[in-house]
Amino acid sequence: QVQLVESGGGLVQAGGSLRLSCAASGRTFSSYAMGWFRQVPGKERESVAAITWSAGSTYYAGSVKGRFTISRDNAKNTVFLQMNNLKPEDTAVYYCAAQSVLITTTPDYWGQGTQVTVSS
Repeated sequence: QVQLVESGGGLVQAGGSLRLSCAASGRTFSSYAMGWFRQVPGKERESVAAITWSAGSTYYAGSVKGRFTISRDNAKNTVFLQMNNLKPEDTAVYYCAAQSVLITTTPDYWGQGTQVTVSS
């Protein structure tokens, strides 16, 4: 069992930066790939970025590549999403996820989400 708690969301102007954190509890955290997803009302939840348990491989959606960076600290059971050059279209609820594979639409565990709002 893995419990996930996101933090770091908020309101930022376009062009600004935010760093999301996801604290995990559960002794098997390091065995999971971790992902960040986002969702806006009326749309499906989409994968934004993911990282393998060893941090040896990462995945980024095309819309965020070059602007977002995912990283993890297995010693601290935490995964991060550094978001730079934010755009209004990045506005969404961001969810942390623990998943068995790098790329998936059905993670094993979800966090509760944190709101990110980018003003123009």
